Amino acid sequence: MQLVQTTRDALLKPLSTVAGIVERRHTLPILANILLRKQGPTVSFIATDLEVQITTHADFGVGKDNEALTVAARKLVDILRALPDTGDVRLATAGGKLAVQSAKSRFSLQTLAATEFPTMSQPERWDVTLTLPRKTLKHLFNMVHFAMAQQDIRYYLNGMLLVFEPGHLRAVATDGHRLAHSATPADGIETRHEVIVPRKTVLEMQRLLDDSDEPVTIDVAAGQIRFTFGQVELISKLVEGKFPDFNRVIPTTYTRHFDVSRDVLLGCLQRAAILTTDKFRSVRMQLGENLMKISSTNAEQEEAQEEIDIDYGFEALDVGFNVSYLLDFLSNIKTENVRWSIMPDANASALLTLPDDESFRYVVMPMRI
Repeated sequence: MQLVQTTRDALLKPLSTVAGIVERRHTLPILANILLRKQGPTVSFIATDLEVQITTHADFGVGKDNEALTVAARKLVDILRALPDTGDVRLATAGGKLAVQSAKSRFSLQTLAATEFPTMSQPERWDVTLTLPRKTLKHLFNMVHFAMAQQDIRYYLNGMLLVFEPGHLRAVATDGHRLAHSATPADGIETRHEVIVPRKTVLEMQRLLDDSDEPVTIDVAAGQIRFTFGQVELISKLVEGKFPDFNRVIPTTYTRHFDVSRDVLLGCLQRAAILTTDKFRSVRMQLGENLMKISSTNAEQEEAQEEIDIDYGFEALDVGFNVSYLLDFLSNIKTENVRWSIMPDANASALLTLPDDESFRYVVMPMRI
């Protein structure tokens, strides 16, 4: 039975969208597959890793028949990418296998029954529903994602906190050593809800979202979140656990502030980072009269020194930071200047903000030097 006939690129687009979450290592063989479901001219592609599920649709089905099967995601995508972009690609079922044909190229792939594919069940009712422009949600994620933990035993840190409250959607991430906070105006939220979105879901949404004004709808229910935009639907389980109280971490009483050029600071830190040790990645910052000195050393007793002119008239301060934390922040923001807020204490965290974004806060704990 013929299922699909379309161009290579038209078929690759929905397949590439869903195949991104297919794990190379998996507990069930069928998790390496995508579910291809044809209902007349509408073809759905579904992939899942049991925690995240992505569905996308396209209208290039052949005939009025209904059919469903699963096939190895990466094999099918690799075959399509390797085919020349000439003529149509045809997918058909024959003898329990999926036949892929384009011009004089033919492939036969093993399939598994669609009934074995573990699709995620959805709640009957969603507690929160709101719509934002795609570029707004992508920007919100971009501003905080770098502070998420990776494989921390405190599993609730391996994700991003989303706070739905009347008038605003907040995003917070922390790995216990630094914390990033951002917010965007949002209509349609009646009561406050807090959810922790898994790291993988956040990164996948950053990959899928574009910088357009087209809408993305967010739905939240107990244990689940759903993002719907264009022909794509992403459903994810939520991380259980209690996220740290970010309001207690963000300083509000700092009175010593100075601005520094993002590009100049980024360049100095990138050069200083070359001579840090792999284990500690520490740089030393010395603040004095209108001057910031940045230095680093390593086990071979090599040294880097940089100086930046700044408008600083407070007490001298000698403090150390993990250079990776600062580079992550500077690499993800696009503003011309960065505002530092400090206390005259080498053990106090630094608060980094942006002059043109009142909602953004980045708190970095110091290191001993």
